[in-house]
Parts: sequence; structure tokens; C-alpha cells
Amino acid sequence: MRLSSRLSLTQQNALLLVVFFIAFEAVTAVATAYFLMLPMARRSAADVAGLMSLSAQTWSELPPATRPAFEIELMQAHSLALRAEPPQSTSALSWEAPYLKLLVAALSARTGEPLAHAREQIGGEEWFWVSLPAGGGRLSVGLPYTRIGPRPVHALLVSLAMGVLLTLVAAWWLARRTTRPLQRLEQAATSLGRGQTPAHLPETGPREIAALSRRFNEMARQVEDLLAARTVLLAGVSHDLRTPLARLRLAVEMLVRKPGPELVAQVEGDIEAMDRLIADVLTLARGLGHEAVQPVVLPELLAGRVEAIPGAADKVQVESEDLTLEVPVGALRRILDNLLENALRYGGGQPVILKACADHGCCRIGVLDRGPGIPADELEAVFRPFFRLEASRSVETGGSGLGLAIVRQLAAAQGWSIALQAREGGGLAAWLEIPLQQAGQAHY
Repeated sequence: MRLSSRLSLTQQNALLLVVFFIAFEAVTAVATAYFLMLPMARRSAADVAGLMSLSAQTWSELPPATRPAFEIELMQAHSLALRAEPPQSTSALSWEAPYLKLLVAALSARTGEPLAHAREQIGGEEWFWVSLPAGGGRLSVGLPYTRIGPRPVHALLVSLAMGVLLTLVAAWWLARRTTRPLQRLEQAATSLGRGQTPAHLPETGPREIAALSRRFNEMARQVEDLLAARTVLLAGVSHDLRTPLARLRLAVEMLVRKPGPELVAQVEGDIEAMDRLIADVLTLARGLGHEAVQPVVLPELLAGRVEAIPGAADKVQVESEDLTLEVPVGALRRILDNLLENALRYGGGQPVILKACADHGCCRIGVLDRGPGIPADELEAVFRPFFRLEASRSVETGGSGLGLAIVRQLAAAQGWSIALQAREGGGLAAWLEIPLQQAGQAHY
């Protein structure tokens, strides 16, 4: 199992940030040391080496009576000490004192010989001593560690430790800020997977998290609508099938006792009604969203739909601009057939206008009737499955209640829009809008 699969998001973020920070700190330290600190340290070491050599040489040339005053002045002014005794022990300098290595190298370059040096504890303070030639003999020159000042190695270690600590704190804060909405999303997704309706996620925070929450809320609403539609669909089918089934059961009993052509016709009619209802339900369930597009001359298509509906030729007037579209023809035919059948059924025997035109980048196809219309507060409700303005629920007088639901679903599957509106002078206008960019080029 990979390590990343066993770590939480907080731990992964902390680990990555620490690794990147250490790499950045190393690159910064190397660049700063090589291009800035090393040249400055070499120059400083050369200056101190020159001062130490000059001090030893000057001390050797002074009269013995003035040497104590010179030593005091040298200590006060430059924190340097002189003594005749050589360094007590000679040892290699550790990695903690890179400046002293540069100082010894600068002194050796000046004297032209290897120099004895040592680190000693004097009065609770650490000193560095080096033996330099002075006149005809040798003189030890020392300086306390406090004179050196900068500690680059210690500075690097402290900055690295504090950087790691701050990185861990930042990683924890960033992970909390990121994982909190993700945890809410995970809980909401779990509730949605169990068939429950989760509370809407807050659409706040970073842009990506807000967009993800917004998409999830939209999906949750769609799932909720689908579940509600499924409930309505199953309830409507079961309700509408009971009536023809009850008539069939009665007809079967009557056929056994007294068969006749009227009962046979009634049975066939009930079977056809159930078949139409099942066909409508299947159409609503699967839609025609994957049908291939093909070119169609719109005036010819509209005239063909009028001729295909019995009795429509005498009542429907076609008014269409010369448009050629590339659309899924089956879906467009089904939508037009449902709208025309509704207009003829509820139009009160008045003429129906089937109109098509191009308007603001859309092809608008309208079915206009002069029937009683639909109340304004129910113009959207009629698109719900099994919703009927006619309360008898009779297929002959009110239909199955699925026609406009099928129209809305087919239109949405193709990226079209369908809307109902009251017609000026009475009646109802159903308008289907097809974007011309989607439907191909239009020719006039």
C-alpha cells in the first residue's frame, strides 16, 4: 500500500509543505552562503588576520615598558589579546566554526606557513588562539568567540526548525479549511446515496469549493425532482391502469356469460388505452436524447405533421418561413404531434395556427389555438406528469396527462425550450425555441 493512501489530507499537505520548505531553505542557504556570506566572511577574515598580524608585529617592536598599555588598548579597541605562551593544544576546527577556518587560512596566507591554533576556556568564556611570528620569536594572539558575532550554522538550524513548525501549522490550517467543506460534501453524498434529501451545502469559501457545492446542490435538486417524478409516475400509472383493468375484468365475466361484438370492442379499446399509456410512460422514461441529427426543410415537416393527424388538415393553418434545420427529426415530430393534438382537443373546434419563424438567433415554432386557455398560475404545472386541468381523469376527455411532460423532457434533452403563454384575444400559444447555432444553418 502506498504511503499516501495511509495518510490523511492534513498529513499529506504537511509532509509536502515540509519537504518543499526544506528544499527551498537549502537552495536559499546555499545561494546566500556562496554569493553573499562567503565573500563577506573572507573579506572580514582577511581584515582580522591583517589586524592580528600587525598587532603581533607592533607588540614585538615596542619597548617592553609600553607593551602593557598597548595590550590594554588592543583589548578595549579590538577585543584582541596577546601572550607569549603558545596555544595549549592544537586541534582541527569543527564544522560549527567556518569563520575560524577562513581566519586561519588568511593568517597562513600572510605568514606563508601552517599555524598552530587552539580553542580554550578562559574565565568561563571561549577563546581562539593562534601562534604568529613576531620579530625573532612567536606570539599568541587570541580573540573571544563573542567578537565573531554571526553564527550562520545556528541561524540555518533555527530558521529550519521554525520554518518546519510554521509549515506544519499552515498545513493544518489549510487542510482544515479544505477538508471541512469536503467532509460536508461527503456526508451529503452519503445521505443522497441512501435516498435521503441532504441539506444544501453553503456555496461559500474558495471559488472551486463554492463551485463544487453549487454543482452538488443542483445535482441534489435534480435527484430530488427525479425521485418526486418517479413517485408521481408510478402513482399515476397505477391509478390510470386500474380503470381499464376493472373494465376488462368485468368484460371477461360478461364474455363468459354472454359474448358479443360490443364486449370484444370494449376489451380491444381498453387494451389500446393501456398500450398508449405504457408507450407514453416509456417515452417519458427514456426520451429521445441520443437521436442523430439530420437536415429537414421546416415547412415540409410542418405540413407533413398536419397531414399525419386525422382531421387536422381542415383545422390547422401552417405559416412558416423557409428554414432548413439540422435537428433530431424524431424528437421534433413527437413534440409537434403532442402540441397539435392538445390544440385540436382543447381548441373548441376553432382553427389552429402552426407558425415557424427565425427570431434573435432562434427558430421559434408555435402552436396557437383559440380554446379556453390555461390559468396563469398553472402554465408550469401542466408540464408535470399526470397533471390534468380536466378533473375526470378520463382518457377520452383529459388524455393521459403525460403529453406536455413528454414534450418538456424531449425538448430539454435536445437543449431546446418550451413555454406556454396566454394568446392575445383568447386561447393558448405553445412556443418551442431551437437555437439556430445548435440546429445548423438556416436558409431563407
